[in-house]
Amino acid sequence: MRLSGRGVRCVRGGREVFSSLDFDANAGEAVAVVGPNGSGKTSLLRLIAGLLAPAGGSILLDGGDREFTLAEQSHYLGHRDAMKPALSVAENLAFWRDFLGGETSDLAESLATVELDHAAHLPAAYLSAGQRRRLSIARLLCVQRPIWLLDEPTNALDTAGQKLFAGVMSEHLSRGGLIIAATHTPLGVATRTLRVGDSL
Repeated sequence: MRLSGRGVRCVRGGREVFSSLDFDANAGEAVAVVGPNGSGKTSLLRLIAGLLAPAGGSILLDGGDREFTLAEQSHYLGHRDAMKPALSVAENLAFWRDFLGGETSDLAESLATVELDHAAHLPAAYLSAGQRRRLSIARLLCVQRPIWLLDEPTNALDTAGQKLFAGVMSEHLSRGGLIIAATHTPLGVATRTLRVGDSL
């Protein structure tokens, strides 16, 4: 599996954020997208996820499942942890499992992996910022998708949480998954670097 972009151009609010961006990412590989605030790191992830349309160029997936679009084979984990505060931890995860569909894993196992199984029946409103991030990570686990698009994924995670997430990412990569992460901090796994505006 190979994800590639050629001559990608991004325009937001009438302003060109970046142009002529080339990149490649292969199965089993993590790519760290770096650059100053406002350089287009989040925009690039959103373009790959199909949440924005490129103003030019192309983004292609070679070797994925031909029955599904690139967006349907990707998880996008944004800045905000999308969850309903009134629903329990388990109910939030069940919602995302049912909404996203596809190949799924056991919810209890996914929560145990991120060490939230003890909070499964608590309303999500009771979770700390770090626990909310762990719940978002559990969403990556309960629905199997090969491409993970992560925007500052270690935000709010303490040292133990960062180490746990590094293990989760390593396992995903070992199974042939692919990660593209916009980040200002090391991910804890081997990465190649893409500076927005440069070619990888």
